[in-house]
Amino acid sequence: MKKFLLLTFSAVILSHVCAESINIVQAPNVTQRVSPTKEDAILSYHDSVASAKKSVVNIATTSTVTVNNRQFGFMFNDPFFKDFFKDSPFSQPQKQKSTSLGSGVIISSNGYIVTNNHVVSGADEIVVTLSNNDKEYKAKVIGLDSKTDLAVIKIEEKNLQAITFANSDNLQEGDVVFALGNPFGIGSTITQGIISALDKSGVISNQYANFIQTDASINPGNSGGALIDSRGALIGINSAILSRSGDNNGIGFAIPSNVVKKIAASLVSDGKIERGFLGVTIGDLTSDLKDIYTNKEGALILTVEENSAADKAKLKRGDLIIKVDNKSIKNTNELQTTIGDKNPNDKINITYERSNKLYTTSVKLDKLNGDSVKKASSEGDIIAGLTLENITDSSKYNLPKNIKGVFVTKVAADSAGEKAGFKAGDVIVQIGEITINSIDELKIAINKAPKGKKPVYISRSGFITVLVIQ
Repeated sequence: MKKFLLLTFSAVILSHVCAESINIVQAPNVTQRVSPTKEDAILSYHDSVASAKKSVVNIATTSTVTVNNRQFGFMFNDPFFKDFFKDSPFSQPQKQKSTSLGSGVIISSNGYIVTNNHVVSGADEIVVTLSNNDKEYKAKVIGLDSKTDLAVIKIEEKNLQAITFANSDNLQEGDVVFALGNPFGIGSTITQGIISALDKSGVISNQYANFIQTDASINPGNSGGALIDSRGALIGINSAILSRSGDNNGIGFAIPSNVVKKIAASLVSDGKIERGFLGVTIGDLTSDLKDIYTNKEGALILTVEENSAADKAKLKRGDLIIKVDNKSIKNTNELQTTIGDKNPNDKINITYERSNKLYTTSVKLDKLNGDSVKKASSEGDIIAGLTLENITDSSKYNLPKNIKGVFVTKVAADSAGEKAGFKAGDVIVQIGEITINSIDELKIAINKAPKGKKPVYISRSGFITVLVIQ
């Protein structure tokens, strides 16, 4: 069973509001890609890399952290010693200064720099060093966005070399790229590679941006640095690596430049990022579910939050969202990033499949003010292999008070129910388009459902998921 995602689009309130704006330089769209043909020519990217290098800065941060006294920690875990030494200075948590290094990219000549949220978030002091001199600048935070792992900081300097932005929508796998930054604190460094993959999601924590994957070496300290194309134009901000040891294994990730441009402009102008909220929990289509729906791609609605934008638009559990405005939706991640790119009160058109027919509805997005929490009978074999009970007292099953459905008390080994994925403790809440409140309603829903495979929505450990039965 694939992992289902909770679709929430939150407002991130940030620390500084600035009335200034930035003038980002946009590179022309790529019209061709060429390779060297002359025998007396050496392929070199020195000029384009040298220009971009002037826009990449080193960032050093200092923060205060609280640590326990490790030397005597074994005693303070013992109740006797913990009480005996409770007033001792050795028992008190100690505050220490912690330093870290990262990179950033100048995006405006008047001192605005984009970097990773994780590089500067929580820092007491941020010091920026330019690539062409040793002068240190104290930087202030303009805005942070943990959802994309981006941040904008500013130094008081003019006539800086701002990076040129490329259109990341035009990238292709195999394009030559360079990663610029300050790995391991050794100073400005350039590594080369190619784009290994595009639109990568679900590999690390980033809710609203699909990554560029590259084999250009990205090491500790490269975070927040530039990923550039062969012209020297910015295609992404280096963000993370996939590694068991912490060292580079040839799989690094960068946030696309188009996302960077949008987030940076909002942080500079407003100091915050506000995102639209649809109010649904979604999941991808499994192979079994693809037999039920006419469309084989999309984001399947598992729950709809009451009084949310989706609820007001009459969207229901079981609807398969396949398009937002003119953009096709292939999976849950595409819906998440698409809605996350919208603002509260934006009006969008959603195309969805219900009962093998297509519908379109207009939705006015909300602004999320909190987490969208979805909490999603001894009888004969209504569903083969399942022992079921009506829920008369939710506390008996350690369930939320407002849960409605049919409780699965037992699943027979090697039964059809077990093969479908049911587990003891599941609560059946819907079959097809029919909501279930009791065993009698479950029987009616199964009888009314079309012959063949049927989607069964269950609440498991507080989350809604979907199984398929015959």
